[in-house]
Amino acid sequence: MGVNLNGLLLAVDAGNSKTDVAVLAPDGSVLGAARGGGFQPPVVGVSTAVDTLAEIVGRAWAEAGGAGSAPAFAHVTACLANADLPVEETALQAELLGRGWSPSVRVHNDTFAILRAGLDEPRGVAVVCGAGINCVGMTPDGRTARFPAIGKISGDWGGGSGMAEEALWFAARAEDGRGEPSELARALPAHFGLDSMYALIEALHLGLVPFERRHELTPVLFRVSAGGDPVALSLVHRLAEEVVALSSVALGRLGLLDEEAPVMLGGSVLAARHPQLEERIRALLAERAPKAVVGFVTAPPVLGAGLLALDEAAAAPDAAARLRGHYGA
Repeated sequence: MGVNLNGLLLAVDAGNSKTDVAVLAPDGSVLGAARGGGFQPPVVGVSTAVDTLAEIVGRAWAEAGGAGSAPAFAHVTACLANADLPVEETALQAELLGRGWSPSVRVHNDTFAILRAGLDEPRGVAVVCGAGINCVGMTPDGRTARFPAIGKISGDWGGGSGMAEEALWFAARAEDGRGEPSELARALPAHFGLDSMYALIEALHLGLVPFERRHELTPVLFRVSAGGDPVALSLVHRLAEEVVALSSVALGRLGLLDEEAPVMLGGSVLAARHPQLEERIRALLAERAPKAVVGFVTAPPVLGAGLLALDEAAAAPDAAARLRGHYGA
């Protein structure tokens, strides 16, 4: 269904930990915005997750001057965490259509927001490494490349959580003699004020160190790697291999291996630009996708959702520039 350029647009970037929404005019002006908590339909169910999203949308709508009326948009672009499979996108799109915000709704995985935020046109590949790891690609003619990205059962390795688990595995074996010696065996427990991996294992097992704090160990891993520890460095290099495998396969699927094409890197792990990781990624890409142009995405993903909404509306180029200016990108 076409988008009425006289109407407002809604851009949604809903991640696991936070949600940003923006109400846009067709010229790219941001009329209202709001932030809320994470979007986790696998935990609470699709309807409840969208209920939470609706509250955030309502606040943005009110800021845009729509207080006292139901949100109404010419088009909604929603880039949503946990929309990893087409069947999940379909279910989420149906739920959003059912809310009556717009007869025109497009749902994407949230990685597409990061990709579009880093590009001047919807052409290229993005690898995102935060808590997990994912890769998507797109071309102006609407073709996409993607992976299920739901963990080990879909062949994934890496991400902040995965790296922390690997570091713990190697550190435990380094301490008890089953594995190669590593500074990780000292550095990981020391991060929590403990004197041994045994003490950290016990604390994690008994819940004395909460499960969600394990992600704090990923920066420790990179610090130990930078100090020259071979075990830690091997994990950093393996992550580089995964990033390059994802991006080169996605480029190949889109027919972009033989021409200059951007490979955008985002998420907390990649955006930190750890030198050993970045150098290894660049070296491997030079071998497997020599025409790839590496870039880093630091702009907020809601910008990407907004640009995708403007794409749907066939907005003028200055609309995208205006929106980028709003977000300082």
